[in-house]
This record gives sequence, C-alpha cells and structure tokens, in this order.
Amino acid sequence: MRRMITRSPRRLAIPGALLLALASATLIGYAQAPAGRGTGAPRVAASWVTAWGTSQQTLGTAPISNATVRLIARVTIPGRAVRVRLDNTFGTVPLDIARAAVGLRIQGAAVAAGSNRPLTFAGAQTTTIPPGGSVWSDRVELTVAAQQDLAVSLHVSGTNVAPSQHTNAVVTSYRGADGSGDTTAEEGRAPFTTTFTSMPWLKAIDVESATPARAIVMFGDSITDGTCTTLDAHDRWEDLLSVRLGLAYNDAPPARRGSLLSVVNEGIGGNTVTREGLTPGPDSTPGLERFERDVLGHHGVSDVLVFMGTNDIRRGARAAQVIDGLAKISRRIEGAGLRSIGVTIIPRHNVAATPNNSGWNDEKTRTRREVNQWIRSRGSFDRAIDFDQVVRDQAQTDLMQPAFNCGDGIHPSPAGYFAMGRSIDLGLFQRVSPASR
Repeated sequence: MRRMITRSPRRLAIPGALLLALASATLIGYAQAPAGRGTGAPRVAASWVTAWGTSQQTLGTAPISNATVRLIARVTIPGRAVRVRLDNTFGTVPLDIARAAVGLRIQGAAVAAGSNRPLTFAGAQTTTIPPGGSVWSDRVELTVAAQQDLAVSLHVSGTNVAPSQHTNAVVTSYRGADGSGDTTAEEGRAPFTTTFTSMPWLKAIDVESATPARAIVMFGDSITDGTCTTLDAHDRWEDLLSVRLGLAYNDAPPARRGSLLSVVNEGIGGNTVTREGLTPGPDSTPGLERFERDVLGHHGVSDVLVFMGTNDIRRGARAAQVIDGLAKISRRIEGAGLRSIGVTIIPRHNVAATPNNSGWNDEKTRTRREVNQWIRSRGSFDRAIDFDQVVRDQAQTDLMQPAFNCGDGIHPSPAGYFAMGRSIDLGLFQRVSPASR
C-alpha cells in the first residue's frame, strides 16, 4: 500500500484569509535576499521557473477594441527577473499586441512608482500570435517577492477581438474603454475604468531565480480552479499550501533550505480526465489532451498533483474508465521524469438530474469510492493526498461536513479549502531532484 500524505485538520482561531495575508507579508521579507549571501552556501546559476500559471479554456464573449488590459497575477516565489507567456489558444484570428508592460501591482490597477517595465518579444515591442499560438516575452529585469502581485498590461490594437481566456480567475483585472488605445506605461489606475474576473491571453509568468527552485503543478478541475473561494482573497487550498511552503523555507536553517517551491494552478472548472463516452460531453479540453500544454509547457517542474475525476463520474464514466485515464496521466508524468501525486475525489451530494446536468446518485458515489481506493492503495502515482478524509462528515462519510460545504454539495467552502491546504504534509515535496525543462 502506498503511503498517504495527509494530516488531520485541527481547529484554528485565525480565519484562512487573515492567515494568508499575514503570511504573505512575512514572505516579502525573505524574497529579496541574494542566494548564498552570508550563509556560506555556493552560488548557483540562475534558472527559469514558472511562478504562476493558468489554463486557457474558451473563447470569451466580451470583445476588446483598441484598448489596454491590465492583468493581475500573483507569483509564488521570488526572482530577479521575469518573462511572460501569452497564448491565443482559442482565438480564431491572429492577436496583435501593440505594446506590453509588467510592473509591481500595489492596489487596484495601480503599479508601484518606477516599477513598470516595457516587455519585448524577440527584441520587438510588438508581437502577433496566430490562432492556437503562443509566445514568450524577452527577459525583463524586475525584482519580485514571493506572493507579490504583478500587473501585466497588454495593448490590444485590433477591433472586436474576442479573448482566449481562463474564465474563473477569482482575481480582479482591469481594462480601459474601447478606443482608449495604449495605456501600458501608465502607473496609475485612472485609465482602467472597467473590471473583470477572467484571465485573457496571459498563460504563465516565469521568474529567474539565483536560488535553487522548482515548480509544483496543480492539475485539476473546479476544486483546484477555486469555485466558491473569495474574490481576490487567494484562499484556495493551493494558495495556502504555497504560503506554507514559503514560510517553511524561510524558517529553515540556511544550510537545510533546499529549493524554493512555486505553485502553479492549472485547474479548470468542470474539467474531466477524458472525453470518451461522457454524457453530456466535456465543456473544456480534458486533462489527457491538455497535459502537454498545461504541465510540460512550464519550466522547472518537479511534481504534479492530479486532482480530477469527479466530473467524469458525474457524466457517467465507470470506475475503470476514470482509473485508466488517471493512470495514463501518471505514466506521462513519470515518463517526463517528474513525481506524480494522486489526490482522492471529495464527497459529492446527491442531486437529481436535469436537462443540463446529469446529477449525482448513490451509484456514482460507489464509483467515486472505487476510484479513491485505487488512488489510496493500487494507484500508479508515486504518492497520494487524501482530501476525501479531510472534508468528509465523519458521521456520514459520503457527504462533506456542513461547515466545509459551499452549499452546492460539490465544492468546499473557504473553510474547507483552508482545511485541505493545511492538511498536506510538506515533507511530500522534500528530497526530490528537480527535473527542469
């Protein structure tokens, strides 16, 4: 039987959002320290590690015409330089970026004075991304702290440009009015008159770290994406895990710190493992089909947590089908030289089927139990995390405990997400040689 990596949650008096805020402030302190200074540790060559990411999932319905968007993304480890990746995955026409910039966000759409830097692409200020295409910016020197918000500004010069986007960013971003043109160099918030909570075009942010660092990719569905978490509070389970990893690094003696660990959220609401035989069919690119883009497309990855399967079961998949799909993902992770970590599927409450939703019933719960047993004891993952045990009601183990139920019987509440993020044994990520790409 494979060793489970989970601790039982205990009651805390400090709300999750407040603890995250306090911890984030603490992390700022260690972010600027140069590698090896005053510690006797050898300096290492700088390397690129993905410190933030998200999954493109659809073509948005709010077009943009000759305006600037200011996209807010929180990097999870520090660095001395950054570069950004832009994707036009679902775009049907080429995307023209006339100017771009990145700076340190302080509040709203405002960036810290003097921090805004122009971005270039192969030396040019402009770039065109074909439908389905992707582009990396050039390196830009910018010192960033762990848990720091960056503002990535893009001037979209075309007319009625439909954005390729991640729909549920759970973070507020900003844009100017159509026709307002290039405001990428503006440090203030005045030009950015409209807010939105999707994430168009921005796929990833890498940091250049002079300290050993690696990335952990969270590959999942809406419970990783953050449905039912708090807008702009960064209170998803992986957000808390990221803060805990940073604090543990900061608290360790310098000689025993190992690597900085970034956390990359590649969750999509409603996502499935596969698409075969599902009714209704998947409404986003299944995990097996987006693996290359959303896992191997990142840099410095050493570990991949796979937390999906509930939406396959809801759509009628049997246990054997879900297990087969998860095993294929696990083999691809390990084939790339990375560590695979399976996560058990949390309880889902019964709900009657409707024309637009195939519902949930006792038979689907039995399927969930069978898949979970495979993850716990016979799975092909290197390790497993048991979120099922963390959030379930101990008196009715096929249900979430009431305090952890968002109200839909599917997603955890913020308290549930907090318990999940707190339950993970940080030792799971120790003593692993990073497999950088």
